[in-house]
Amino acid sequence: MCDRKLFLRGLDRLGIRLEGDSVDNILLYCRELQKWNKRINLIARNTPAAEILEKHFLDSLTLLPVIDQYGETSKTLLDVGTGAGFPGLVLAVARSELQVTLVESRQKRVSFLRHIIRTLQLANVTIIADRLEHADKLAEQQFTFITSRAVADAGLFLNMIVDVPGPETVVIIMQAKDTMQQWTGDAKTNGWKRIDNMKFKLPFSGAPRLLTMIRKRLIDT
Repeated sequence: MCDRKLFLRGLDRLGIRLEGDSVDNILLYCRELQKWNKRINLIARNTPAAEILEKHFLDSLTLLPVIDQYGETSKTLLDVGTGAGFPGLVLAVARSELQVTLVESRQKRVSFLRHIIRTLQLANVTIIADRLEHADKLAEQQFTFITSRAVADAGLFLNMIVDVPGPETVVIIMQAKDTMQQWTGDAKTNGWKRIDNMKFKLPFSGAPRLLTMIRKRLIDT
């Protein structure tokens, strides 16, 4: 099962603090994920509980320092292709003041997401059960943050969301590597500017991670 002591140790190593019932709720989420994963393919089958905690839940929570740093009085996040809720739903559990919109087109995953929202009685989550390109109203909303853990190619992702961010929206690119090479003159990232990056390692495996924060480049800059 999802071990509380191990989870707390991981949080401590990452320097992340959770308030209130967030720890218990995330551990319940983790247990429900394990149960549902026996019936539908949410994550890789037979993934050890410690690996689930580290590579899905703790990895998602590494965005909290970014949200705390760049989010002001209004904090809204769009998670594109959230799957089983990573990172968006985990962040919604951790921060009740964060309004999260999850985009996920696969209906079995949507059923799981709705189950977690009901189970944890989350009032700060909206699900769009469709592909991003069919979610026309998203361009009318002003998100503080946009992210996706399903990004295989940052340039393709930025092209996909190009009409959604406002001038102050922070796009958080999550990558399982620590190289900045693609942000030095890559034509696919033209029109965007990097404002910050964070390199770190996951607490148990030592796997490298990179968060790159970017905004749309203004025409006159």
